[in-house]
Amino acid sequence: MADEAATTVRKIIHVDMDAFYAAIEQRDDPSLRGRPVIVGGSPQGRGVVATCSYEARRFGIHSAMPAARAARLCPDAVFLRPRFDVYRRVSRQVQSLFRHYTAQVEPLSLDEAYLDVSDVAGFRGSATLIARDIRRRIRKETGLTASAGVSYNKFLAKQASDLDKPDGLTVIRPEDGPGYVAALAVGRFHGVGAATERRMHALGILTGADLKAWKLEELQQAFGSRAAFYHAIARGIDERPVRACRVRKSIGAETTFAADLRVRQDMLDALETLATKVAGLLASRNLEARTLTLKVKYADFVQVTRSRSREQPWIDAVDMLYHLDVLLARTDAPARPVRLLGVTVSALGPAEDGVAEQLELEV
Repeated sequence: MADEAATTVRKIIHVDMDAFYAAIEQRDDPSLRGRPVIVGGSPQGRGVVATCSYEARRFGIHSAMPAARAARLCPDAVFLRPRFDVYRRVSRQVQSLFRHYTAQVEPLSLDEAYLDVSDVAGFRGSATLIARDIRRRIRKETGLTASAGVSYNKFLAKQASDLDKPDGLTVIRPEDGPGYVAALAVGRFHGVGAATERRMHALGILTGADLKAWKLEELQQAFGSRAAFYHAIARGIDERPVRACRVRKSIGAETTFAADLRVRQDMLDALETLATKVAGLLASRNLEARTLTLKVKYADFVQVTRSRSREQPWIDAVDMLYHLDVLLARTDAPARPVRLLGVTVSALGPAEDGVAEQLELEV
């Protein structure tokens, strides 16, 4: 293998359920099959799309899109409130299935996980055969489909699982990894968000090959702490291990805006999206939190945080947003334009039965 690839060949599988929430709704209600199904908030409110069926995606609908816009794009869409109790039950079933193959399973959310099968002796030691069998069993035992990516590291395994959706299996071999990354548009890199993509484009970095041409020192000047990651993945290198047990102290999400926000409602809309993501992560890990923190970075890069702790757990996006509104009022926004907003929950603990199933996606 080329000297730029990982020195130790691992066998990593990324499994991603196809349109998970919507697929469960179509499975449980045959009248929904073949129809554009949107799971999330109401289009009459300020709700957002949690996920949607592939029939809806043909209209340009995607997760985190305002539900009202989704309704305009597809007037015939069926909008459903999420049933997180059902989704979590199916997720536990799928995660249990993964552990029949290896103990090295790292769940990322309710509907996806990494598996390290490097030391699995069965299936002739073939990660491809294991991934194929996992997909077969998921279909047989749940009635759902999953796509899988197989490669020698997490970055490429996750990229591979997106290549043949839905119900696909793609393998990126060690000898093909660097070439695959070189031809990939940077906007399709997992770990490169929209704001970073725009910044890379402004610097003339359009593909993995362009990114590879930059020296580490140059990337550090442009991208700071993320430079080492970008430098490595441009060469098909990702040494991150699959972590079967990760002790989390906090869960958060943040976004940097292409243009500074100057209107309070725009800030609240952004906070709704962030709160929905954080609440979903809590639900997927069966956790609850006791502290909610708002992060605000002004246009002049001055950063402040505002927090609230309480005995009643934070699990619900609607609940979070109400209090984020209060916390935002304790900052200088919108009198001072805002370039970044973040939402974090901490003081984590296991959710009581049924508690984390109450996640809402609408205010």
